[in-house]
Amino acid sequence: MSGRTRARACPERTCVGCRQRAAKKDLLRIVAVEGACVPDHRGTLPGRGAYVHPALVCLDLAVRRRAFTRALRAPGALDTKALRLYVEQATP
Repeated sequence: MSGRTRARACPERTCVGCRQRAAKKDLLRIVAVEGACVPDHRGTLPGRGAYVHPALVCLDLAVRRRAFTRALRAPGALDTKALRLYVEQATP
């Protein structure tokens, strides 16, 4: 017995809005599906993903900086209306 604990490493991701690192479980994964940003709360949708804090501040920063288009390597602008509605309903 060495006395070490068996703590698992928590994966970290960077929010594309505020550019701060956070635990993967604290961020919302976003995937591009047919020209729209779709929230992937279970993390199982196929394709490239981008992470953002589930807050309107970070979402607005990401949209203003066109971070989703760049992070998801989309050829054109992405529709974020469904994503904004999801974040508005998720935040109290």
